[in-house]
This record gives sequence, C-alpha cells and structure tokens, in this order.
Amino acid sequence: MTTSVQATPPPAPKKPAPKVQKEDAMWMQKEMINRNYHDLATAHEQGKKVAATFIPGNLNELLMCFDFARTLPEGNALQNGLRKKSGKFIMDAERDGHSEDVCTYVKADLGMLLNGDIGPTGEVLPKPDLLLLSYTGCFTFMKWFELVRHKYGCETVMLHVPFQGNGIVTPNMRDYVVKQLKETVIPTLERVSGVKFDIDRLREYMKESAKAEDDLIKVLEMGKHRPSPIDGYFGAVYYIGPMFTAFRGTPEATEFYRVLRGEIEARARAGKGPITPEGELTEEKYRLVVDGPPNWTSFREFWKMFYDEGAVIVASSYTRVGGVYDYGFRHDPDHPLESLADYCMGVISNRSMAQRVDLLLKYMDEYEADGLLINSIKSCNSYAAGQLLVLREVEKRTGKPAAFIETDLVDPRYFSAANVKTRLESYFQMIRQKRNAEAATAA
Repeated sequence: MTTSVQATPPPAPKKPAPKVQKEDAMWMQKEMINRNYHDLATAHEQGKKVAATFIPGNLNELLMCFDFARTLPEGNALQNGLRKKSGKFIMDAERDGHSEDVCTYVKADLGMLLNGDIGPTGEVLPKPDLLLLSYTGCFTFMKWFELVRHKYGCETVMLHVPFQGNGIVTPNMRDYVVKQLKETVIPTLERVSGVKFDIDRLREYMKESAKAEDDLIKVLEMGKHRPSPIDGYFGAVYYIGPMFTAFRGTPEATEFYRVLRGEIEARARAGKGPITPEGELTEEKYRLVVDGPPNWTSFREFWKMFYDEGAVIVASSYTRVGGVYDYGFRHDPDHPLESLADYCMGVISNRSMAQRVDLLLKYMDEYEADGLLINSIKSCNSYAAGQLLVLREVEKRTGKPAAFIETDLVDPRYFSAANVKTRLESYFQMIRQKRNAEAATAA
C-alpha cells in the first residue's frame, strides 16, 4: 500500500512593509543628520577637533568659528531611541551602577560609550577633545558631563547662564554671560582648537542663523491655519532637527528652511492637512497643544494614536527646546556675543514656571486649540516638576480640557501603549462633551 504524502505548500510571501510617508524636507533632514554623523566619525582623520555640547543654549555658531566638529549627547540618545537601540544601552548603564531614576538620555549615552561608542548610524563616534556646557536650567547636564569627563578624561568648559527667575533678562545678566564668553569660553576654544577667534566669522554665521530662524518660525506658525498643514509636535521634530543641532548658522540649514517653508506654505494654500507616516491627514477633528517631549522608542506608534483619531498638535513647547523664537528673538550679527547671551538665557529650560504657563496660554489662544495635553517624562525630574500645576493653571484660565499622560524619553520599559491609548480616548471624549455642552448653551 502506497501512502501519499502531500507536499507542504511554500509559505506565502510576506507583504512588503508600507513605505513611510514623509515630506521632502523630512528626507533632507535625515540625510543631513546622517551626513553629520559620518563627518563626526572621520573628524580626527580630517585633522578636526571634536566638541560635545548640549542642545538647549548651544553655541553652535561660536564652535564653528574654531572648526570644531560638533556632537550632541542627548541628540545621540534620541537617535538611538528612534532606532530601537537605547533599551540595551540603558540596561548596560544600570548594570554599571546608574540608578533607574537617572535621566534615560544620560544612561543611553553612557551605555553607548560602554558599547564602544558606536553611534546611531553604525560608525564609531570620536572621543571629544572638549566638553562645552552652557548651563541653562537642567542640573542633570552638569552631572552628565562630570561622568563623561571622567570616562574620556577630556577638558571641560562651562558657561553659567543666569536663570530667568522673574522672567526678565537684565543688562547685568547679559554682561555676566558676555564676560564669561570673553574671558573663559573663547580663550579655551582657541587653546584647544589652535584657531584664533574671528568675530567677523561669527557675524557671518549669525546672518545665516537669523534667516533660518525666520523661516522656521513661519513654518511653526502655520499651525494657526485650519486645517493645520503641519503637525506641530510629531512632524515638527523633523523641522527643528537642523536648527537645534550642528547646522544652525550654516548655508545648508538656511537652504533647508527655505525649502521647508515653501513646501508648508504650498500645503496651507491648498487647504491640506499634515503628512503622517501613513499619508496625509484629511480630517482634522481635534486641535491640541502639547507640553513635554515625545517618546522616541515608540515614536511612530505614539503618533498613530493621534492621527487615527484625527488629532493634530498645532503647537508644542518641545519644539522650542533649543530656542524660543515666538517673541522675536533672532541671532544678531551686529551684537554677536550679546546675542549668544540672550539666546542662552531665553531657552525654555531656563524660563520660569510662570513663563512656561504664559507660553502655553499663548499657543492655546493663537492656535485656537481645543485643549492641552501634557506628556510627562518619567525620568526628566527637572522639567516634569510642576507640570500638574501647569495643567491646572492652563485649564482654569482657558476653560478648556487638559489631560496628563506619562511616558519616557528613550526607555522602552516605560511606554505602555494600552495605558496611553486609553487615556487619550478618554481625553478626546472630554473634548467632544465640552463641545456638545457649548453647542447646547448656544442653542
């Protein structure tokens, strides 16, 4: 008797993953960031010195005057989070003795160092020749650079920036920062780089910065349109990348923001909504203002929770993390050192709680938002402190609903998709109920 054996059919071919939709400027930004990582990886081979600095209050134009290649530790952590690499780095840093409560940007950076300093794009990042800390309100930055200095054994220079306790930058505060630039920071940069400071070179970089800053704020203000042609949080993190990293002050950044502004203005004229990873958002149901950084390790999943519901973030505080241009500040080539001082003192991490509330109220009003959402970051103690008070104050003064969720920067262990989704669904219901009540009253 012959037993027939039925051949197992070959597995069905897997469907290719859908292509992520991005604006042209988003692809440009990605290429710029990747190219900068390659330039960093080859900096020492090219005879360049490397400076590490942080994003808020960074002195990019000044560093370029000395031909430094620039690396930004929290930018590296962010990029590793987007690429799903940060979880292992964080656990390695914890095994090396760092507490679970420490900022996850710090642990992701130190974990990368423990793993051979292989950067987000797969190339080894060089040992910095100089650590430049502009202290702008985050105490963690100081401890972070102490740890990095201990690991690398490199020189550190600090620019102490006075806190805007009462919301005013006085001439004495400005003079204090300029004095440090002249007597401490610039001489150190000259000595480490071997390049003599040229203030006219700084002026030229600042001319480029101001042009790019004009175009960036025009793009962000497009969120005032109905429908908004941008997502001012998830989409806008691509827009701010060149400005807040190693490109501000370069002709390349100026061109990027010229192209970006043209692209977004064309979308606004056509009455189009923002581009999401799955295509254009065609129906704008909710307009939100968001306070706090996004979660990077589940960035696309997080964003999808909003655009699936037709929710557009029209403005956010995070997109001002590297500079608040809404009140008219631009880098001024006619007063270059004073301009650097004002820039450092004006970043959002150096502003008081009352100023943060005022900024959010400005956005709620000018962008005609339906409500405020706060994404509180578990490991960011300095910024998360007081956020519930901010929420209550904005809710009280606007009469619009506000909500609170919690995630983390780059630690995948602290992103609960089900929890966040449930809270967002409840929040959108609150907005609908508020609208219905107002409509009933008006009738």
